[in-house]
Amino acid sequence: MFLLIALILVLAWAGFFFLFHITAFLIHVLLIFALISLVFHFISGRKAA
Repeated sequence: MFLLIALILVLAWAGFFFLFHITAFLIHVLLIFALISLVFHFISGRKAA
Protein backbone atom coordinates (compact mmCIF):
# COMPACT_ATOMS: atom_id res chain seq x y z
CA MET A 1 0.00 0.00 0.00
CA PHE A 2 2.76 2.44 0.91
CA LEU A 3 4.61 1.56 -2.27
CA LEU A 4 1.56 2.47 -4.35
CA ILE A 5 1.15 5.78 -2.50
CA ALA A 6 4.83 6.56 -3.01
CA LEU A 7 4.57 5.79 -6.71
CA ILE A 8 1.51 8.01 -7.15
CA LEU A 9 3.12 10.90 -5.27
CA VAL A 10 6.37 10.65 -7.24
CA LEU A 11 4.45 10.60 -10.53
CA ALA A 12 2.40 13.62 -9.43
CA TRP A 13 5.58 15.46 -8.47
CA ALA A 14 7.29 14.60 -11.75
CA GLY A 15 4.20 15.58 -13.74
CA PHE A 16 3.91 18.99 -12.10
CA PHE A 17 7.65 19.61 -12.27
CA PHE A 18 8.24 18.61 -15.88
CA LEU A 19 4.91 19.47 -17.50
CA PHE A 20 4.15 22.77 -15.84
CA HIS A 21 7.60 23.87 -14.60
CA ILE A 22 6.11 24.79 -11.27
CA THR A 23 8.76 24.61 -8.59
CA ALA A 24 6.53 25.61 -5.73
CA PHE A 25 6.92 24.38 -2.19
CA LEU A 26 3.89 22.08 -2.49
CA ILE A 27 5.47 19.96 -5.22
CA HIS A 28 8.59 19.33 -3.16
CA VAL A 29 6.39 18.43 -0.20
CA LEU A 30 4.78 15.76 -2.40
CA LEU A 31 8.22 14.31 -3.09
CA ILE A 32 9.05 14.29 0.62
CA PHE A 33 5.77 12.50 1.42
CA ALA A 34 6.53 9.95 -1.31
CA LEU A 35 9.94 9.24 0.16
CA ILE A 36 8.49 8.92 3.67
CA SER A 37 5.84 6.54 2.35
CA LEU A 38 8.51 4.46 0.63
CA VAL A 39 10.56 4.26 3.82
CA PHE A 40 7.48 3.15 5.80
CA HIS A 41 6.82 0.49 3.17
CA PHE A 42 10.24 -1.05 3.63
CA ILE A 43 10.22 -0.68 7.43
CA SER A 44 6.80 -2.28 7.91
CA GLY A 45 7.41 -5.11 5.46
CA ARG A 46 4.74 -7.63 4.59
CA LYS A 47 2.55 -8.82 7.41
CA ALA A 48 0.67 -12.12 7.27
CA ALA A 49 -3.10 -11.71 7.47
